[in-house]
Amino acid sequence: MNIKQKEGFTLIEILIVVAIIAILASVVLVGLGPTQEAGRDARRISDLSEVQNGLELYYNECGFYPGPAQAATPCSAFGSPLTSWSDLSASLTGTPGIGVANVPNDPSSGRSYEYGTDSIGSTYVLEATLENGGNSVFTGYNPPSLTGIANITSCASPSYCKTL
Repeated sequence: MNIKQKEGFTLIEILIVVAIIAILASVVLVGLGPTQEAGRDARRISDLSEVQNGLELYYNECGFYPGPAQAATPCSAFGSPLTSWSDLSASLTGTPGIGVANVPNDPSSGRSYEYGTDSIGSTYVLEATLENGGNSVFTGYNPPSLTGIANITSCASPSYCKTL
C-alpha cells in the first residue's frame, strides 16, 4: 500500500529560515551605520560649498556678506551680524537677482549649520559639525581664524569650517 506524503516545509524549518534572515538583516543594518554617517558628513561639506557659492553671489550684488535678514530691503546698509541659519537663508533667498532659491539645512534633525561674519561684512565663516571627528577632510585641514567673527565658537574637529 502506497501512502502519499504531502510535500512542503514544516513550521520549524520556516521559523529557522526566518530567524537566519533576521540575523543577516540586522548585521547588514549595523554595518551600514558608518557608511550612512560618512554620507551625511559628505553632504554637510557639499552643503557648505553650495552656500559659499550663494554668499559670493550675494557679495557680488551687495558688496558685503549678509548681516541681518534683509529680504525686504536687499543690499541695504550692513547691520549687525546674523544670529541664525534661518536669517542667512532669508537673506540669500530674499535677494532678487542672485538666483538662490533655497539654502540647504543639516541632514540630521536637531542639528544646524552656523554662519558668522565680521563687524563690517567683509568676511564670513560657515561651520558644520561632522559626525566623524576622524573624517579624512581633517587631514591637512587648517581651521580659519575666528578673530572678529560673531556666532562661531570653534572650527576644530569635529567642527568643519569654510571661509573665503
